[in-house]
Amino acid sequence: MADWQEITGGVTAPRGYRSAGIAAGLKPSGLPDLALIVSDVEAIAAGVFTTSHVKAAPVDYCRQRLQGKHSARAILCNAGQANAATGNAGWFDALESAMTLEQALSIPSESVLLASTGVIGQRIRMDALKAGIPKLVAALSETGSDAAARAIITTDLVTKSIALETTIGDRPVRIGGIAKGSGMIHPNMATMLAFVTCDAAVSPSLWQQMLSRAADRSFNSITVDGDTSTNDSLIALANGQSRTPAITEMGAEAEKLEAMLTAVCQHLAKAIARDGEGATCLVEVQVTGAQDEQAARQVAKTIAGSSLVKSAIFGRDPNWGRIAAAAGRAGVPFEQENLKINLGDFLLMDNGQPLPFDRKAASEYLKKAAQGAYLKEDTVLISVTLGNGHGSGKAWGCDLSYDYVKINAEYTT
Repeated sequence: MADWQEITGGVTAPRGYRSAGIAAGLKPSGLPDLALIVSDVEAIAAGVFTTSHVKAAPVDYCRQRLQGKHSARAILCNAGQANAATGNAGWFDALESAMTLEQALSIPSESVLLASTGVIGQRIRMDALKAGIPKLVAALSETGSDAAARAIITTDLVTKSIALETTIGDRPVRIGGIAKGSGMIHPNMATMLAFVTCDAAVSPSLWQQMLSRAADRSFNSITVDGDTSTNDSLIALANGQSRTPAITEMGAEAEKLEAMLTAVCQHLAKAIARDGEGATCLVEVQVTGAQDEQAARQVAKTIAGSSLVKSAIFGRDPNWGRIAAAAGRAGVPFEQENLKINLGDFLLMDNGQPLPFDRKAASEYLKKAAQGAYLKEDTVLISVTLGNGHGSGKAWGCDLSYDYVKINAEYTT
């Protein structure tokens, strides 16, 4: 059993955080589009960002800030305009956003981190953002996580939020998170934003290491459509307000905290994959018997990202040959005669040999997942064994439906 419990509150569940989300007029729809997360005290900050060479101004801004200063007080996120591929003007918009929040919160702009999401190539509507920031600050609340989660989404159908609590040194420690993303999802990273708060005290280098490892096992293990974006940002704050002793090196307490951090990130990552544009179910691929964890994750991600596998799942077709083919092209060597494939409880291949199975019942398994409760009974499980190695890994994706093409064909028109 996990050494923590799920609680309510999202990013404001940990001590010493407030949040807010408002409609500032950035989205033509008039829906909420400006979010803010604030720590009562300076918090240790870490980040993982897109690997794309075409990066949004807030990504460059955050990287620069975190290189010079490993702490922050606030995260400001706008939805509607990506502020990506906007040149020098976009960079100055990012600086002006931070300085406007500096004045409203009376904190240094160096303590502000930024994120944006929306249409690439569009600058932020700065008049609306600047006018909205005082209202946003006034709306800050210890129960404002849900409002912030609503304000960061774009094509998402649902908000994504989680909070967990454990005990360290006889005191409760909490981690909360919110995220957005449903399209342009592919490692490394995906079109997604995720913000994590924690009230433990952790050294900067260790917090960054924990976050990077958690990202590899969560956000870097999901795929919807094979596209990586310009704005991907995972930002995590740890403010020490739980009053537990500082964690400065790996040990039992650090391992417990990292495991909970990974669980938060995996929940948010799976929620993003399940909310893939046009998706009807979540797909989880488990790979065992690989040489190491990295090899196992590589095979799992290749299967989860296969358009043919995804299409077969949408068609409720237990076409396991597509799974075998995807595993074989993943760039990870293994002996074909060791390959084993399960679809749910259905054993389809063992020792490299195809097996008879109830095709109709397997198709019904896929249909049932498409009708299952959100993030509970809506998961298609694909299990693959490559051999006798000790490496195991997971990846998550979704099926590929007609609606995905429709949504993205008409995205800006």
